[in-house]
Parts: sequence; C-alpha cells; structure tokens
Amino acid sequence: MSTPKVLFGFHAVGVRLKTAPTSVIEVYADPTRRDARMKQFLARAGEAGVRIIEADGVRLAKLAGSHGHQGVAARVHQLEQAHSLDDLLDALTAPPLLLVLDGVTDPHNLGACLRVADGAGAHAVIAPKDHAAGINATVAKVASGAAETVPYFMVTNLARTLGELKERSIWITGTAGDADKTLYQVDLAGPTALVLGAEGPGMRQLTRKTCDQLVSIPMMGAVESLNVSVASGVCLYEARRQRGV
Repeated sequence: MSTPKVLFGFHAVGVRLKTAPTSVIEVYADPTRRDARMKQFLARAGEAGVRIIEADGVRLAKLAGSHGHQGVAARVHQLEQAHSLDDLLDALTAPPLLLVLDGVTDPHNLGACLRVADGAGAHAVIAPKDHAAGINATVAKVASGAAETVPYFMVTNLARTLGELKERSIWITGTAGDADKTLYQVDLAGPTALVLGAEGPGMRQLTRKTCDQLVSIPMMGAVESLNVSVASGVCLYEARRQRGV
C-alpha cells in the first residue's frame, strides 16, 4: 500500500470520511474546540469507526504543515485513481470535459480549480509536470475534498498530450484576452478540453498554438482578467450549461 498522507480541515477530512472511510487511518482533533461543527465531525468519524486522537494546535500545525487546519487533521491511505489519462478517457461514456492548467504554480489556485472542476463535473484536470503545482496538503485543504475526487494528471509534454486529445476528437479550447470570439459564442457541448494559463503570462506560446480555437471571457468592468480558478468556473459551467445538465 502507498505511503500514508495527511489531510487537514473539515471539508478535506470530512469528504474522505464520507467517500472512503476505510482509507482513514486516524483522525486528530483539538479537544479545546467544542462547537457544533466539531461535534458533528467527531460523530461522523465515530460512526466510521475511525480512531480519534486528541492533539493541540501545535501538533496539528506540525502534522498539517499549516495553521489553517481548523482543529482537525487525518492520516489517510492514498486512493487509487485511474492509472493514466488514456485509461480514464477509455472508460468514459459521456463526452469528455477536461480542464487543462498551463503554468498554475500556486497551490491555493490549484486547490480552488480542483474544487470548481469537481462541482462542474469535469472528468479530469491536466497540468505539465514542470511549471505547475503538485497535490499537497494545502491544495487538498483549499480543494475542500475535490483533490480526492477529481483525477489530476501531470504530464511530461503538455503540447503532445493536447495533440493526443485531438486524435480522440476532443476539441481544444484555449482562453485568451485577445481572442476574436467569446466563451458564449462557441460550442462546448461536445468532447472538450478547456485550457487556461496562469494569471499574467497566460498560456505558453506552444500551448496556445496547439489549441483548436481561442475564446475570451467578456470583462465588463475595469478589471482586465479573472483569477484562474474563477475563470475555470466560468468556462466549465458554461460547458455544463450547454450540455443541458
């Protein structure tokens, strides 16, 4: 079995208790926190038969590597996901909806993107191994459990992977402020991969050239661009709206 990892925060640990309780080795909780949320959380852990260990804030912060633990953490076994992007795509019965992140290195942004992807029903999130954030405890915390439910594939060569998606008839739609069409003028109901770059630099030039089409998100005010996780949400939910679900 793979090396255990640490989750922290009510959402991240709570989702794991709900979706895969047998994978939770033990839960750590701050005994000084006795509010309703903690009581509800401990009741869920108890129902799952998970060992509960009292731990003060200092120990929790050390376990989590963060002070944002909210008084709870857990040691868990890593869950098995699809071994490869090809395996996942082969198993799909609905038109693929993928989120591709090019150059998103901030773990808070990645966590928020995963949370949006989960909410919108994206089948996977794809990022390059270089110039991208990996899954860590901070990402899992911000993702509120979505790091456990959304497959995240880090690929060696993003342009090559996008080319392979094209061979599967998946349409590659990139976002760019200078695009001629807006998000609302294109068809996203079919097999779709939405590509978003990091704030500021946006997509790398090679990634941009690999896209089948570019779209912009209309900006009606003084601000020139959206945070990448907000932009991901706008794009994914437009695709979901077009699919009638």
